Amino acid sequence: MAGEIHIFDVIRRPVITEKSQLQIDDLNVYTFEVDLRANKPMIQEAVEIVFDVDVLEVRTAIMPAKMGTRGRRRYIRKKEWKKAYVTVAPGQQIDLFG
Repeated sequence: MAGEIHIFDVIRRPVITEKSQLQIDDLNVYTFEVDLRANKPMIQEAVEIVFDVDVLEVRTAIMPAKMGTRGRRRYIRKKEWKKAYVTVAPGQQIDLFG
């Protein structure tokens, strides 16, 4: 089973932006960069095991590659990546930097 992803390789890093901080405060939604091959059940299981919280909902989005130009040539400046919005049960929280 070479194509299978280990549970600790699903979540790459938390996405910390002004918008994601507002979602954490208002909606209890956390944003993570995840592996492109990960699906919603894998992401839910990984967050529940790693952070010991109850996950209510997982939404995903694939962020497109950013292109750049040098002269007439186009190149990939930043490759595409997958973002997951994870809704945690009320009263629970994830300590991202603790």
